[in-house]
Amino acid sequence: MKILHLLNDGPTPLSDAVMQAQSERHELQVIDLSRRENPAGGRKEKPYESIVDAIFSCDRVISW
Repeated sequence: MKILHLLNDGPTPLSDAVMQAQSERHELQVIDLSRRENPAGGRKEKPYESIVDAIFSCDRVISW
């Protein structure tokens, strides 16, 4: 099963533990939405289309 984890506020000890356990039996993809700032101080957004594509290509999506 392919599982997508969307990390809204970055990784936590719980999300790390769950992803570690799931990675033993499933294919994981992780998108960390908290890492959106660029060095110039502005926002660097992940392209909306790539997030939508990832959501629809996975069997399960977990938002943290």
